[in-house]
Amino acid sequence: MQKIVLSLLLLVAYLGGDAQQRANYKLAEKFTQMGLSGIAARNSMRVVPRYIHNGEKFWFDFRTDEGTMYYLVDPVKAEKRLLFENTDIAQGVSSITRKAYNEKDLQLSNIDFSKDMSKMTFSLGGGDFEYNMKTKKVKELPKKEKKEEDMVIYSWMSFSPDTNYIVYAKNHNLYMRGNKYKGQDTTEIQLTTNGERYFSYARNGQDTVSDEEAMAGRWFPKVNKVYVLRQDNRNSDEMAVINVLAKPKPVLERYKYDMAGDKNLSKWVLSVIDVDKRKVTDFNIERWQDQDAEVRYVTDKGDKIFFERYNRVRDEVELCVGNTETGEVKVLIHEVDKPYIDYHMRNIVFLNEGNDILYRSERTGWAHYYHYDGNGVLKNTITSGDWVAGQIAAIDTVGRTIYLYAHGYDKKMNPYYYQVVKAHLDREGVKLLSPEDGQHKAEFSKSRKYFVDSYSRVDMEPRFTLKDNNGRVIIKDLAKVDVRRAYEMGWRAPERFVVKAADGLTDLHGIMWKPADFDPNKKYPIISSVYPGPFFEYVSTSFTLDDSYNMKLAQLGFIVVSMGHRGGSPMRGKFYHRYGYGNLRDYPLVDDKYAIEQLADRYSYIDITKVGIFGHSGGGFMSTAALCTYPDFYTAAVSSSGNHDNNIYNNGWVEIHHGVREAKETVKDSVNGDREVSKFSVKVPTNMELAKNLKGHLLLVTGDMDKNVHPAHTLRMVDALIEAGKNFDMLILPGKTHGYGSADRFFERKLWYHFAKYLLGDTTADHYGNIEEYKGIEN
Repeated sequence: MQKIVLSLLLLVAYLGGDAQQRANYKLAEKFTQMGLSGIAARNSMRVVPRYIHNGEKFWFDFRTDEGTMYYLVDPVKAEKRLLFENTDIAQGVSSITRKAYNEKDLQLSNIDFSKDMSKMTFSLGGGDFEYNMKTKKVKELPKKEKKEEDMVIYSWMSFSPDTNYIVYAKNHNLYMRGNKYKGQDTTEIQLTTNGERYFSYARNGQDTVSDEEAMAGRWFPKVNKVYVLRQDNRNSDEMAVINVLAKPKPVLERYKYDMAGDKNLSKWVLSVIDVDKRKVTDFNIERWQDQDAEVRYVTDKGDKIFFERYNRVRDEVELCVGNTETGEVKVLIHEVDKPYIDYHMRNIVFLNEGNDILYRSERTGWAHYYHYDGNGVLKNTITSGDWVAGQIAAIDTVGRTIYLYAHGYDKKMNPYYYQVVKAHLDREGVKLLSPEDGQHKAEFSKSRKYFVDSYSRVDMEPRFTLKDNNGRVIIKDLAKVDVRRAYEMGWRAPERFVVKAADGLTDLHGIMWKPADFDPNKKYPIISSVYPGPFFEYVSTSFTLDDSYNMKLAQLGFIVVSMGHRGGSPMRGKFYHRYGYGNLRDYPLVDDKYAIEQLADRYSYIDITKVGIFGHSGGGFMSTAALCTYPDFYTAAVSSSGNHDNNIYNNGWVEIHHGVREAKETVKDSVNGDREVSKFSVKVPTNMELAKNLKGHLLLVTGDMDKNVHPAHTLRMVDALIEAGKNFDMLILPGKTHGYGSADRFFERKLWYHFAKYLLGDTTADHYGNIEEYKGIEN
């Protein structure tokens, strides 16, 4: 009976003509299952060089439809050859084990080589073997004998660099014992006494258990010293979620949470514990009220610890060095940057035990590296220009050469692409090593003489080139990606586009997905997949067969686009990145709308009367704001785990990117004397204030155990919509956090159904008894 009713509904939909289109669920599901065919296997999309004996030679494995092959590369001789014939390995092992092995799918592990490269050892099918590179013979290696008393290692154990000691936390303090397998005394010794809940030496500082736990500290690399940057949140406010799935009854889970504008924030205390001497050295690191801090580097000798401290407004930072014996603290670099210092791409590299410091700063409006000595004296600028110096890929300490990624160096290329450039520690200027148009990743040999340059674009399969450290091509094609099967299935690469921001000046880079059965003579609704940043724009730059939800969503019958917005990323310079400061809710909205309008003017197949928008977290916040800010432009939105009320979000993200007001006030103190303190406040516009504007179709989603973006964000928006008398849909995922895990597939189908219903007019999903009933329905 249900099938008859559904058939009648589909007939009505068919007769309805242009009023209703059918969502192509079959096509979307086809591409969902595409990964099962093996065409998206990890070793078919990348070359990972495994350098042999820390030298220049390396091997790698790569998969095509001919099978997985293993290759040996000699950069000095510019040679690439098969490491072995798969037949020799498969038949050789089979003759020993009497088991069959698929020659096209050999999964070797633990590959190693003799010093003269005449023999190779490997593991296969639970056994260990040796392959003679000259005779092509395989022999079985003796099984490793188990010792009578194998060492038992638990997760709470942290071993000293010389493995003589084990340090751990218990009752929120640090303890140690000797390693009995090294002949040490195993008597438990307490190292600290001032730890307590919420001011703990344990990694999980809110636990109430008294058993051994993993410590919050880390070892110095070569001496028996531990450093701990403890978070004191005893006075911080609590948040809570209810675990409704707990047995036998729901449980209230409390946790500490520093919220925007809070008076009592967490504080930081830095200590170094000399385990050999049983000595604790505390550092006075306090400089500003409500400051933040992080450890940046510790020396091999164990005599110095480098850390940074930020003021609450985040427009000042100091790099400091602490003496681990005396506790003395010295300021090396004091940096001021308005309105705030970028912390996501911030980078400091320490060389030669901290005597050379590579310090990344946006002091010119563009992020670049500066060379300081160990006393904080500026020696020289390393990089400069109207481009962004990004992550460091490799450093040649002997040659004092740095290899790093540049963004926007080549003005003809997408500014988000990583290009490899070479710089010298002691002078200014760079040399471009990767001029090819694409997103690059460099993997250097230990000597830094050679590197594998992997690059791709969303519309170009990965390419793998071997180069020397001057950018000269040694081997042009190490491997060739084979995605013929994807194209045979109808997959099409997304298309790149560039539009202008609403200022008419700034380029916005984006990508567009079309259905595999795309017809340029038809009209398609358009959906914007959004994340506003402001620390990163989730717009793909590399080749992939499946860009999260976007590619599959397009198959239903949509044009799906994703693009950057002013204020979204530090990869395009300080001016672009700080655009949204003080306007945290609204800054990306006009750019998204204007970008879609440009695309509709450019392409006749886009139906500008049917516009959807969706996103997660910040994207959930943005999509709801867009629907309510431009209610006559956007038709439907799916907003998952959105931070709709940033006044109850974490203080770091909100106060940095929106801004926090600091006012001085005098505190009366008859004992210590009156003193001046800072009072901080913040007020961010919320989506609740826009609820009265809603006209379109909104689906709000949240996990009820989300401790990042609390479910209260979504429920406050729900309350505002109810009070405004608005119709909307809501989905609560029990037991799910900020990521949906096992419920993600369910959520994705609800996303499909929402846009199918409100952009295509396809309401068939309303009548499904199961979430994937469409699998049994013919399109």
